[in-house]
Amino acid sequence: MVSAALLFGLLLTATVTDVRWGTIYNWTTYPGMLLALLGSGAASLLGLEADGFAGTETPLWGFVPFDDSLFGLLACGAVMVCCYVFLPGIGGGDLKLIAMMGAFLGVYSGLEAMLWTFVVGACMAVAVLIWRTGLLTLLRLAARYAYGVVKLRTLNPLSQEQREPLKTDLYLSPSALAAVVIVYFQLMELF
Repeated sequence: MVSAALLFGLLLTATVTDVRWGTIYNWTTYPGMLLALLGSGAASLLGLEADGFAGTETPLWGFVPFDDSLFGLLACGAVMVCCYVFLPGIGGGDLKLIAMMGAFLGVYSGLEAMLWTFVVGACMAVAVLIWRTGLLTLLRLAARYAYGVVKLRTLNPLSQEQREPLKTDLYLSPSALAAVVIVYFQLMELF
C-alpha cells in the first residue's frame, strides 16, 4: 500500500535523524502531513479509500477517507500540543511527528498509535534506566523514597548527584515507528 510505504519511510527517516542528530526535521513532517492529506483527498474523490473497498485499487493506495485524515491530524496534534505544554520532555518535532501519524492513520488508529508510542517509549526508558544505573541501585532509591513518603510522611527529594544517572536521552520517533507497526499490522489481536 502506498500510504503505508510513505508513512513507514517518513517514520524511518525521522528515527534516523532523531537518533543521530537529536532532531525530527520539518522537511520530514510537513511534507508527510501534506502527502497524507493530498492522498486521502484524492482517494476520497476517486472512491479509493481504504474503508470503501470501491475497487481493486483500494489495497494498493490504502489512504483513509479525507475527513478521517484531517480529524486524525487535528486530534493527534491537539493531544500533543497539551503534552508539549505540560510535559517538558516533549519537543516540537515529536508533536509534528505524531500529528503526521494521525493524518496517515485517521482518528482512531492515530490516537491508538500515539498511545502505543508512549507505552513503547516508557518501556524503552525503563530499560535504558536499568541498563545505565543497575536494578539494585534503582530499587534502593525507590525504597528510600517510599520509606520517606510512608513512614516519615514527607517527600525526601533526591540530591542532584542521585538524579544525574536517572537522566536519559529518549527519542520518541523509534517508539512511534514501533507503535505504527503494532497498530498497522494489528499485532495486539494476535494475543
